Amino acid sequence: MTEEPLIRRVEVSFAGATPSQQVERAFGVSDVEADGSTLRCLVCGSFQPFLEALRGHEVIGFDFSPVPAEGTAEAGDGPDR
Repeated sequence: MTEEPLIRRVEVSFAGATPSQQVERAFGVSDVEADGSTLRCLVCGSFQPFLEALRGHEVIGFDFSPVPAEGTAEAGDGPDR
């Protein structure tokens, strides 16, 4: 059985403008949204390319949570257990 890479929903707050373009180009990053000084996206697999895209920008808040795999009860596709 092949293990799927972990997908995380990430929210980062910056002291200034968000580095949206750099983040959009980072490997494994998708669904990038910028709202003022806050950036939200999905990161699949390693955080390293995402973190490298943040280089040179002051991060004042960082939060992430795993995205439930499709087809699991957590994703809402099955009965509650």
